[in-house]
Amino acid sequence: MKVLGKVFLYLGIFFIPVGIIYGFMTNFDEWAGFPALLVTGLMCFFLAFFLMFTEKKLGSQPMDNYTGEIAESAGEYGFYSPWSWWPFAIGVACMFVVLGAAIAWWVVLIAIPFAAAAVIGWVYEYSRGDHAH
Repeated sequence: MKVLGKVFLYLGIFFIPVGIIYGFMTNFDEWAGFPALLVTGLMCFFLAFFLMFTEKKLGSQPMDNYTGEIAESAGEYGFYSPWSWWPFAIGVACMFVVLGAAIAWWVVLIAIPFAAAAVIGWVYEYSRGDHAH
């Protein structure tokens, strides 16, 4: 995580000045690239902070060892429901949200409740039914 944190920190340091230079070169008239570069740099700083902060709590990871083997990172990464359809429902709902943002805002207004229902279903799928705890 230490290496990834440094990579995102350097990317953030790169994107912010490039965004400002891009803004000056376009006289701040072009409103797609300038904010996109600044937000990309900001998100890189967020990721760098998160990875460096998490690395302090977890300590050294196998990915930080330059002479390490791939087998050192083997193990359990979490629990995933292989039978769950909720991630698919979230994906479909998010597809309609993005499609609505590109086509018409009324589609977004219709898709947001479906996305919220899919997220709620995914969060609470172990609270009821056959797999309730």
